[in-house]
Amino acid sequence: MAPTLTAQPQTRPYGGWRSPITADAIVAGVVGLGQIQLDGDDIYWVEQRPSEKGRNVVVRRRPDGTTVDITPPEFNARTRVHEYGGGAYRVHHGTVWFANFSDQRLYRQDASQPPIPITPPRDIRHADLVLDERRQRLIAVREDHTTGSASAVNSIVSLDPLSPSPLVGEGRGGGLTLVDGNDFYATPRVSPGGSHLCWLTWNHPNMPWDGTELWVAELTDDGGLRAPRKVAGGEQESIFQPTWSPDGVLYFVSDRSGWWNLYRWRGERIEPVVELPAELGTTQWLFGLSTYAFESERRVVCQVRSAGLARMATVDPEAGRLQNLDTPYTALSPYIQARAGRAFTIAGSPTQPLALIAVELKTGQADVLRRSDDLAIAPTYLSVPDAIEFPTERGVTAHAFFYPPVNPGFAAPAGELPPLIVYVHGGPTGAVSNALDLEDQFWTTRGFGYLVVNYGGSAGFGRDYRRRLTGKWGVVDVEDCVNGARYLIERRRVDGNRVAITGGSAGGYTVLRALTTTEFFKAGASHYGISDLEVFHTDTHKFESMYDQGLIGLWPEERHVYRERSAIHAVDRITAPVILFQGLEDKIVPPNQAEIIVDALRKKGLPVAYIPFEGEQHGFRIAKNIKRSLEAELYFYSRVFGFDLPDPIEPVPIDNLKQPAGTT
Repeated sequence: MAPTLTAQPQTRPYGGWRSPITADAIVAGVVGLGQIQLDGDDIYWVEQRPSEKGRNVVVRRRPDGTTVDITPPEFNARTRVHEYGGGAYRVHHGTVWFANFSDQRLYRQDASQPPIPITPPRDIRHADLVLDERRQRLIAVREDHTTGSASAVNSIVSLDPLSPSPLVGEGRGGGLTLVDGNDFYATPRVSPGGSHLCWLTWNHPNMPWDGTELWVAELTDDGGLRAPRKVAGGEQESIFQPTWSPDGVLYFVSDRSGWWNLYRWRGERIEPVVELPAELGTTQWLFGLSTYAFESERRVVCQVRSAGLARMATVDPEAGRLQNLDTPYTALSPYIQARAGRAFTIAGSPTQPLALIAVELKTGQADVLRRSDDLAIAPTYLSVPDAIEFPTERGVTAHAFFYPPVNPGFAAPAGELPPLIVYVHGGPTGAVSNALDLEDQFWTTRGFGYLVVNYGGSAGFGRDYRRRLTGKWGVVDVEDCVNGARYLIERRRVDGNRVAITGGSAGGYTVLRALTTTEFFKAGASHYGISDLEVFHTDTHKFESMYDQGLIGLWPEERHVYRERSAIHAVDRITAPVILFQGLEDKIVPPNQAEIIVDALRKKGLPVAYIPFEGEQHGFRIAKNIKRSLEAELYFYSRVFGFDLPDPIEPVPIDNLKQPAGTT
């Protein structure tokens, strides 16, 4: 609950305001929402729950509004294919098949029955499950870590959905291999009636947003494939989410026009369904994503993204006409399903956190089925972001959202400008929306300005914008973050002497890179960021193991570029204090990436703090660790920028930091 307001706000320096949005409140009620599926009249989705140590739970909602957890407490419905996972379950007539995180086995769970494993206890992972009803087989993407190869082997397989042991003729991992030989596969989908299978595939060094191929083959009576053919795609065309329409036409999203637009394949020709300068697809970091769905043969419901904002629309495939739905939502997670005049998606706005909603397609009326958080915050505490465009290097425009400090209970001393935190998203081919996020408001209600940058390379602004980062990672992203902050400083919206930069994963790399190439930022917080690109190249997982060659340069021919852009080789250029956070079970950015730069900074006598977390992977999922990372970063800024905190926080040991004058 918000505190009672006095007639006049208290005067207190920026950064030291008391806020009702505490770290405890954030982690107590927040859940992640995703992976929507429909089964008859029931709706299913996955919740990631920090309060349960980050466990992923399949949840069912009946038409009468009653909800129940399907996944038992001892299970965690999360796959590790590509390490990022997604597409971890499939439901059909009340039966759920899911991947369990701890052992990566697939389980079958019938109604009111405990889960039964249907794959053997080996490090063989599955994702993107789909049911071939005609042959009563599960089809899935497989990632096999048991072959003895230098890296995992990916394929598409057909599995017995009933048996906990392999059938005669099936491999030691269970199942029959349908497609293999390429580096990666995704999105196997069976046509209505079961006559054909489509799928996506790509090879190193491409990522799926660089170039993929869409293939189709006939499904034989015994469940095999024949007459495979490539439908679309290539090394310079990204295909996303192939989907069969109810009448058996294959639709897909392609960026062949420079934007992810909707197309369909009719035998020998590809036809555009919707072509406009906006994105109807997204970057495939996870399996099981969907940005459009068929409500009927004549109506597609889709998500459209442009200039950093999202909207819902319907499309008549025959007329090629797109009609926007009138909803208040400007941020959409890439999960959508539809039936009987309604669409189901996950949506938010600057004043509404992400929520699972049901939208009436005739009216745009939206009903909230499940919120991502239940914390009641008075609207007067919410910072509504400004969408800004600003000039950056090489004569182009970059994009960001700026959240000004807001707290009705406090005012800063006359003439003081707020400190600024520049947030760098991960990926780096990711993006940030303007949906209400309590972690953003954690900072703004304490008196910080908060700038969320969609730097060059971010998704949602077309292929050319994504390609700005090609060969320029550690350059373009840094330039855009600096120029976004300068844009605000020049307009006297923030204090140019108190600018921090923070980010996780690839964003953490940008933090470290910014601190070693400029003296612009006065503090930095790297969450599981990369400090040594050479080590990262040789010590990461298969999915991203050649991503850096598109972002930086060929390996080993351009190894010198990797060294030049690694913070570990430029520690002596760092002049600002740094705090690093790291999960000790991270397989994507291993702990040594943080440890090597912490050791180097300590040896140089530079200000540094380090907080490792047991039991965390890539991205923090456990409530107590999320709380600790938020509060520790706040404590760190209070010491660096010299303001007092209104409430006690567990101190953070900061080596070699000289306390600013005026702090206690």
